[in-house]
Amino acid sequence: MGRISSLVIGLMACLMAASVRGEDPYIFYTWNVTYGTVAPLGVEQQGILINGLFPGPEINCSSNNNIVVNVFNFLDEPLLFTWHGIQQRKNSWQDGTLGAQCPILPGTNYTYHFQVKDQIGSYFYYPSIGMHRAVGGFGGLRIYSRLLIPVPYADPADEFWVLIGDWYGKTHQTLRQFLDSGRSIGRPSGVHINGKNGGLEPAYTMEPGKTYKYRICNVGIKDALNFRIQGHPLKLVEMEGSHVVQNIYDSLDVHVGQCFSVLVTADKEPKDYYMVASTRFTKKTLVATRIIRYSNGVIPASPELPLAPEGWAWSLNQFRSFRWNLTASAARPNPQGSYHYGQINITRTIKLVNTLSRSGGKLRYGLNGVSHLDSETPLKLAEYYGVSDKVFQYNLISDDPVSLIGDLTLAPNVINANFRDFIEIIFENPTKVPQTYNLDGYSFFAVAIEPGKWSPEKRKNYNLLDAVSRHTIQVFPKSWAAIMLTFDNAGMWNLRSELGENRYLGQQLYVSVLSPNRSLRDEYNLPDTQLLCGIVKDMPKPPPYSS
Repeated sequence: MGRISSLVIGLMACLMAASVRGEDPYIFYTWNVTYGTVAPLGVEQQGILINGLFPGPEINCSSNNNIVVNVFNFLDEPLLFTWHGIQQRKNSWQDGTLGAQCPILPGTNYTYHFQVKDQIGSYFYYPSIGMHRAVGGFGGLRIYSRLLIPVPYADPADEFWVLIGDWYGKTHQTLRQFLDSGRSIGRPSGVHINGKNGGLEPAYTMEPGKTYKYRICNVGIKDALNFRIQGHPLKLVEMEGSHVVQNIYDSLDVHVGQCFSVLVTADKEPKDYYMVASTRFTKKTLVATRIIRYSNGVIPASPELPLAPEGWAWSLNQFRSFRWNLTASAARPNPQGSYHYGQINITRTIKLVNTLSRSGGKLRYGLNGVSHLDSETPLKLAEYYGVSDKVFQYNLISDDPVSLIGDLTLAPNVINANFRDFIEIIFENPTKVPQTYNLDGYSFFAVAIEPGKWSPEKRKNYNLLDAVSRHTIQVFPKSWAAIMLTFDNAGMWNLRSELGENRYLGQQLYVSVLSPNRSLRDEYNLPDTQLLCGIVKDMPKPPPYSS
């Protein structure tokens, strides 16, 4: 009772303070995270629930809202949540990765407080430690535009979440044991749509003649998935926080970690139709279906499912068809295309090559020859307290790796980026396995994906006019991808493989972006409520940043 009373008093204080300072609105959530029974493939197993729900509850907000999520950890393991695609401006303290935060220990709670500053679109959250994401704990995060900001399409009749992903049918403890022993977790057992596969009960119902928005995210940990709706074209209107040119697609390849928003009009024969999600680039195709029903329909869906495309060249060409809507407003009134990134001089090029090793019979993944290890003291806290030299070493990897033959170095993988530098990052994938990467804290411009190896003359192939701003990038087998961004968000930011096995076994790094001035203009102070652990737990708190 005392804890609850203190929480209520604290929330009232936040609301009163916000009203006095004229802050943007606050939205509050309380999450109880527990184990529970789930059965995405029809077989019951242990999963992770939030407030008894799988998938977890939606976060529903508007641009610039302040989000407060009080997380109570009722698991028997440490827990963190990351807010996939949320930029956490000046606030890597809330990013929810082990390089930025101490974990929430079993039987305790922690309150996240972050602002969805200047963002709109479809995102999701998930538990970021170990293999938790493989068994649940994920949910949708919807950010509407502010009322005064025009949206380049009419309001839909309703909106529907479509969280698709692969599923292993094993507990996260079992998957972790495989990886800790040096083995791969292998192939998934199936695919789910919103935590289910199959069934004749409708997931959603549409009124004839009306148009609906579907927010589609791949929350899996291994496979790219193709999404389609039987007999209905998909009008793409937004991806990863950017309004796009509204092309029509029969289906969309959704790579791990990616989100799309599409418009679907109920203008077909009134009956049932299948939503379909199926694996791409795999020898065996795994399929999930769910029913969409017309409100006046009585005819069952046709058993003939629409076929998915074949080959990765189709997927590459679809990527090339995505274009930024240069005239639409996003979170601000000015058009998205008013930022002329193609006219900015590149100050640095970083090439990242994914590698693997089986040294000693144990599988590890890495970037540029280093396989990342999480430290007991979060990297950001070590940096803030001035003891980074006791926890990690900056720049173990080269910006341009020449030879990556041999064993991987196991260590915290941290690189520096100068504040406000405009940097080009090249992802080179020499393997036969498609890769997907995410960079926390930023959106970037995906200017090219091409087969082969990258070289400076390949810049002539860059799209410097209307490449879409996004936060994930896919890299096809034996191919490379180029992104560009300005490192103007101070903090410690995770760049990681979205493939769960690869990330867990070291295919990630952190980018330390330090402002030359310890100023609140560039970065928030360490929150008073921040959890402390490792060597900084009992150290005196450093002086705060100046205004």
